[in-house]
Amino acid sequence: MSPPRLLLIDDHTLFRTGLRMVLANGLGEAEFNEASSLEEAMRADMPPPDIVLLDIQLQGVNGLDGMALVLRRWAEVPVLILSSDTSGSTVRSALDRGARAFASKADGAEHILGVIQQLLRGEAPSTPPQAQDVAVAADELRLTARQCEVLDLVCQGLSNKLIARRLNLSENTVRGYVQSLLVALNAASRSQAAFEARRRGLIA
Repeated sequence: MSPPRLLLIDDHTLFRTGLRMVLANGLGEAEFNEASSLEEAMRADMPPPDIVLLDIQLQGVNGLDGMALVLRRWAEVPVLILSSDTSGSTVRSALDRGARAFASKADGAEHILGVIQQLLRGEAPSTPPQAQDVAVAADELRLTARQCEVLDLVCQGLSNKLIARRLNLSENTVRGYVQSLLVALNAASRSQAAFEARRRGLIA
């Protein structure tokens, strides 16, 4: 069995170096590629990795917006988000956009290594509790101003592309907002989300 190939995308060289040393020690033989940005990773000529470890706060395209780039190039490769931002909305957005797992940079090395080993075995790591808390009950639902703007336009029947143009956002960012709204409203579709929003009085 060939050694696992890991791609580390993080703009902090010291963090990449430390993480690579920890992973090399825990995984035994493993091959590593590194990039300081998504643009650098997309330009690099490399074989498909077995796992992509992706930071959110990057120079240029951030990890959330750039998730689509990673999945377009390596559709079947699991993405593990490693970030200092562990808010429920960020975790939920990362998972909704296609990340297979999420870990905090503050987590211990054993935890991060354990998540990676689960992914290498084809297992689904548990969802962090803060992400589950985003799907709150109706009387506890709190939307940000931007979410309310997106929700209003969804209820008007606008597509993600048109919403992106209206709000001067990227289409991927809008897609993330829409997915988080579906989760928060416990809706399976945009039309159901619009129905729920009106039923709850969130939209006139």
